[in-house]
Amino acid sequence: MEDQIKRESGEPASLRRIRHLSLHILQPSSGDPQHLSLVPCRGIRSPSVSVAVLEEYMRGRHREIQLRVFEFFRSRPDLQTPVEISTADHRELCMRQLTALVHDAGIRPFRFVADDPSVYFAIAEAAGGVDISLGIKMGVQYSLWGGSVINLGTKKHRDKYFDGIDNLDYPGCFAMTELHHGSNVQGLQTTATFDPVTDEFIINTPNDGAIKWWIGNAAVHGKFATVFAKLILPLQGNGGDSADMGVHAFIVPIRDLNTHVVFPGIEIHDCGHKVGLNGVDNGALRFSSVRIPRENLLNRFGDVSRDGKYTSSLPTINKRFAATLGELVGGRVGLAYSSVGVLKISVTIAVRYSLLRQQFGPPKQPEVSILDYQSQQHKLMPMLASTYAFHFATLYLVDKYCEMKKSNDDEVVADVHALSAGLKAYVTSYTAKSLSICREACGGHGYAAVNRFGILRNDHDIFQTFEGDNTVLLQQVAADLLKQYKEKFMGGTLTVTWNYLRESMSSYLSQPNPVTARWEGADHLRDPKFQLDAFRYRTSRLLQSAAARLNKHSKTLGGFGAWNRCLNHLLTLAESHIESVILARFIESVQSCPDENTRGVLKLVCDLYALDRIWKDIGTYRNVDYVAPNKAKAIHKLMEYLSFQVRGVARELVDAFNLPDIVTRAPIGMSSEAYAHYTQHVGF
Repeated sequence: MEDQIKRESGEPASLRRIRHLSLHILQPSSGDPQHLSLVPCRGIRSPSVSVAVLEEYMRGRHREIQLRVFEFFRSRPDLQTPVEISTADHRELCMRQLTALVHDAGIRPFRFVADDPSVYFAIAEAAGGVDISLGIKMGVQYSLWGGSVINLGTKKHRDKYFDGIDNLDYPGCFAMTELHHGSNVQGLQTTATFDPVTDEFIINTPNDGAIKWWIGNAAVHGKFATVFAKLILPLQGNGGDSADMGVHAFIVPIRDLNTHVVFPGIEIHDCGHKVGLNGVDNGALRFSSVRIPRENLLNRFGDVSRDGKYTSSLPTINKRFAATLGELVGGRVGLAYSSVGVLKISVTIAVRYSLLRQQFGPPKQPEVSILDYQSQQHKLMPMLASTYAFHFATLYLVDKYCEMKKSNDDEVVADVHALSAGLKAYVTSYTAKSLSICREACGGHGYAAVNRFGILRNDHDIFQTFEGDNTVLLQQVAADLLKQYKEKFMGGTLTVTWNYLRESMSSYLSQPNPVTARWEGADHLRDPKFQLDAFRYRTSRLLQSAAARLNKHSKTLGGFGAWNRCLNHLLTLAESHIESVILARFIESVQSCPDENTRGVLKLVCDLYALDRIWKDIGTYRNVDYVAPNKAKAIHKLMEYLSFQVRGVARELVDAFNLPDIVTRAPIGMSSEAYAHYTQHVGF
């Protein structure tokens, strides 16, 4: 018999017995999720949590100013965006909303851009909750146009422009993207040629591909533009030769402050109706020999003297370019943070409606809430868990960004650049997909414009593209990981986010333990160490194999060809790393929660986030024998059970977001009397 077992399994029966015995001895004591799944659902009690205590832990430091924004717009029905509105009317309403917020409510976002960015991001999220177009319009004025002046300019620029930008006397644009170039900023073709005779720069659009395109605030309201252009210096005594000093930023007046007439040499055209964000007036700009004073060069990283000499504290074009773009990373931070705000709105509407709507049920018994159906839980509960995960991750990102602005520490700067790129890409992509899932989860009522999913989906969709296309940003994360990987084996240091590579990468790259690969108890699967190890093991394996593949292909295809051959692998690597960072922040936030009941619920939500991600990529773990078949099955069963448990506190979890009706607005997403709001909307 023993020989037969050996022939069938390829393993001596005696070794199999020892292995099975070791599982009983070494596996942590735990409940078995298979047993849990056999208990009737209605017989299991979900954990209890105080909404007030959870909301207090979630709210962050600047909830009060967000409530001021919400209360102001609640008190001003004339400023609330209707469901149906023309593009022209939406643009004017959006400008009135911003003006009223600044002058009537007395909230001055620009004053926080440089001094305390965390307050600015909180205001922007609240404004976006009222109308995403308003949040983006604010971002164009203060973060992009205003931010370029104070971050890329010097004291003379701040002294001249700060007050006008702050009080909206100087509405402005951020003219970087061109018709032919977006993500590749170094490839921009607009030129700014210095004329030493008149002490001016001459701004030119050399061809149609160089027309500035999709420029927010340009079509209607903007009076200034920060124009990104190649700085061209004539070389004295060289027969008209010139030197390209790389892309720099210039302040270009585009309309008269009093008459609003467009200045000579400038053409402005409307980019027209868009898929979403029609409260923002995007335009196209062409320049024909437009002259500006030399002082309009934003000269923090490079300057031109009266006699045409170029000076910079940074030695190369690439270093100056990196420093310039590095100062604009706040836009990515803001988009990641605001995208979580959009996800909170969408999940709140979908969960509340799913709790309200009832149908079918057992024969001759009352109907049940559609959130009692496992299929609805599968759609929404991992999404709710992800919303919490992203909340804590983006709060961490904002804190790191504020630290960077204060310290200018090179290590923190590098960390924030990669982290902001990765979180912006990952969170906005996830939110975009989730908006469609929420719409579907609410059936026909989700298709009604008044219930907001269509508006939210269309307005948010562009978050995946601007401030860096998501595919490009993930490549930046992958490139930084490969750099860190190389330095790991050359004795260099690693930035903060990559500590786990420095501390224990060798263990993550070792052969999986055949014993732990079979542990399937709930205590083990819900152990944060197992979850983090699983995430980091996957990232380390992907990183190691990507490095090996790039090295192999570069010998025949060159660097660019090898990168392109491995591109999908590299994008998966970047996403895996960002998921590891998100989980680490979530676990830390759970462990830091002082209230025991709240901590228990957050732990439940965190476990669901982790196991859902592991299950979604279970093929990877199975392929490398990190998870045995029995363990994979246990992960799936436990994930479904945790989804059921989270369903039991779903109302409290969305209520803890503390979104007022002025933000949710959808009748089916109201905290009470949803059907009454819905019927009133259509005239009953």
